[in-house]
Amino acid sequence: MVTLFSGCAAFSWIPGIGDDEDDEENTDPAKLVDFDAEVDIKRQWKVKVGDGLGKKYIRLQPSIAAERIVAADAYGTVAAFDRFSGETIWQQKIGEEERRVSGLNRFFDRSDGGFVSGGVGVGEGLVLLGTTRGNVIALALSDGSERWRTYVGSEIGAMPVAAQGRVFAQTIDGELLALDADTGEQLWSYSSQVPLLTLRGTSTPVTSRDIVYAGFASGKVVGLRASNGEPIWDQRIMLPEGRSELERIVDVDAAPLLVGGDVYAQAYQGRMMRIAARDGRPRWEAEVSSFQNLAEGYGQIYAVEEKDTVTAVDQGRGDVVWQHDLLARRSLTAPLAFSNYVVVGDAEGYLHVMAQRDGRMMGRTKVGGKGLRTPFTLADGTIYVLDNAGGLHAYSVSTR
Repeated sequence: MVTLFSGCAAFSWIPGIGDDEDDEENTDPAKLVDFDAEVDIKRQWKVKVGDGLGKKYIRLQPSIAAERIVAADAYGTVAAFDRFSGETIWQQKIGEEERRVSGLNRFFDRSDGGFVSGGVGVGEGLVLLGTTRGNVIALALSDGSERWRTYVGSEIGAMPVAAQGRVFAQTIDGELLALDADTGEQLWSYSSQVPLLTLRGTSTPVTSRDIVYAGFASGKVVGLRASNGEPIWDQRIMLPEGRSELERIVDVDAAPLLVGGDVYAQAYQGRMMRIAARDGRPRWEAEVSSFQNLAEGYGQIYAVEEKDTVTAVDQGRGDVVWQHDLLARRSLTAPLAFSNYVVVGDAEGYLHVMAQRDGRMMGRTKVGGKGLRTPFTLADGTIYVLDNAGGLHAYSVSTR
């Protein structure tokens, strides 16, 4: 028991653990400061989606398809709603959660029965999800009926996506697969070497024309021919450095961001890079580190760095335009940029609105729901927020 409560001090002899500078570092979430609100944040509706996201670090971003929004929980509940009213259109169950202990044992048990680890993808008339058990599951967007289910051998770490008659999914063991959108049959695969230690999750593949872009735990971003998986180019965002495997983590877990003819990519404990989409040639690099998706607007790229510093980088030059730590250590979501705003959520359930121009705080509201960690979804100026307890909210932001 003494060893348990002594925490990292018991392992201070291991390199990289228990260093003096780490002991002195402030790990408390930054306190929220008062400011003069410039916007009104109003909730339009709220519905419940299953039992939430559970204890694992699972992020299941809702997706928009025409007048519908589709969301899922970690335990196999998938539902489609009218995105204007929140009215339920259909609800489906794609599997049963793993058996969990009960009674007093459950108090001490930190396991979780959640098994939906990738989602929610929408495309080709399908709703797509991946599981910890290595299945990619396709439901009909029209009514939620199951179209096919394909076992791919390893946990799906991010949202599967569909385009041009294919479904692209990435596993946590470094494999990117293309499946037939009609049957689920595997068409091709691309493998990348996986380091000994990686972050949980993977990059979401992104498609444009006949190219699919994906990031890997090796610190690389690749461009592949969507029709056959032929590599077109690969670019290393960051080379592993450091004494320990922990220091050498350089996962590209952020989805590649396509803007015009360029790809913006981000490596953990590394850097941000602007890459020519055609040939993979780097245009600039910036010392910005994150595992969260990037956002674009106002001629800037926005990132939430690993200690929850919010950073804006000039899209053309790679210079840091502004950076602040008002929300440091609050476990922020990926940023969402629209209109004049950058929006993030935090682990205490707050939604924060900042100005794209200079990062000043413009508005805040408490969403709740045991905190926020899933990226937000935007459609026609409405922000859709899935909280950790399974509440799906629709918010509007307007100037005062």
